[in-house]
Amino acid sequence: MRLPSLATPARTRTHRLLPRRVGVRLTLLYGVLFVVSGAVLLGITYLLVAGASGSRVLVEDPGGRGVPRADGGLLPDAGAPGPGPRPGDVTRQLTEQAARQHAANLRELLVQSGIALAVMVVVSVVLGWLIAHRVLRPLRTMTGTIRRISADNIHERLAVTGPADELKDLADTVDGLLGRLETALDAHRRFVANAAHELRTPLTLEHALLEESLIDRDATTESFRANFERLLEISEQQARLLESLLALAGSQRGLDRREVLDLALVAEQVVGSAGPEIARRGLRADTAMGPAALLGDPGLVQRLVSDLVDNAVRHNLPGGRLELATGSRGGRAVLAVSNTGPPVPPDHVERLFEPFQRLGRTAAEGHHGLGLSIVHAVAAAHDAVISAASRPGGGLAVEVVFPPCAPHSGEHGTDIAQLDNVAGLR
Repeated sequence: MRLPSLATPARTRTHRLLPRRVGVRLTLLYGVLFVVSGAVLLGITYLLVAGASGSRVLVEDPGGRGVPRADGGLLPDAGAPGPGPRPGDVTRQLTEQAARQHAANLRELLVQSGIALAVMVVVSVVLGWLIAHRVLRPLRTMTGTIRRISADNIHERLAVTGPADELKDLADTVDGLLGRLETALDAHRRFVANAAHELRTPLTLEHALLEESLIDRDATTESFRANFERLLEISEQQARLLESLLALAGSQRGLDRREVLDLALVAEQVVGSAGPEIARRGLRADTAMGPAALLGDPGLVQRLVSDLVDNAVRHNLPGGRLELATGSRGGRAVLAVSNTGPPVPPDHVERLFEPFQRLGRTAAEGHHGLGLSIVHAVAAAHDAVISAASRPGGGLAVEVVFPPCAPHSGEHGTDIAQLDNVAGLR
């Protein structure tokens, strides 16, 4: 059995030694940068001064016996008085004295510069601390405001004013994120309220039917049977609602698997399954199935096509028409579904993809308003683009464009025209 190592990694130990506050780290950074730059400046100054010539001495013949030469000797002077000190000894002594003085000056320069550098290090640390706190003050303000924001006051914003710098961009980004969170939270609250209402209504009706059966002393077998049949119908509606809610939650969670599939085959299976209902309503189904390869979850893609077809069948006129086409456009699989039906206000089209939107229909008719919301969630899970538009004569045209599954081959050009005609978006 291998025991875990008790040794702490070097990186972990290094991170533990670093200060945890940004202000302290910035101060240390400013101080280190100043020390390094000051030391470099001091070294350059020292080298420049040390390289300067400090041993050349200009001397005069103390005995007046000659004129100094460039090499330190004397040129003989005819009018000079008697013998005196040797010029070479005087020059050598003065040169040695100048060299010692130059070395002393360098040491004094180094000592004085070091003292000045030490003083300025302290000053730079203090100034760095003040500057760091000044720079981080807006961040502390934003952090405090964000901490105060919760689900009850998510409408608040940072609303930072000032020049358009990095801090302003950060504050604007946070405000945008808070706005999206507020929208999502409001949608979640509406969804929970609507779902609770949808589940409470059949429960209330079930309770009323059971109570009626219990308190009616003159109830007969036929009345009991009628109530039980009604309860069974309500139970089936609840089961369909729960199944739709589970499908919506599953599609919003994302994809568990991806497979290459042909959208045309999926659409043909869905249309075949919906054939009896289409015939019962007296509808005419016009299909144009072109190859359309995509990468996705087969179950979710089938649910998307099924809900679109079901929506086109249910929200149609007696003897109306259903049109469905698949194909490729720019290497992307495209599904287009349209129907004839009651007029749809253009400003209500986007609302149809929200949960529990029925446009006048009720849950008692078997419509929970979750079909198109599931379509929207499945399309989002596949990174597909969904567009919808109300048709001039009534009904709705929906088009779903999936991401490319393979490089565009330029084929299926005829399918593109069919898709545009069916979708009614040209």
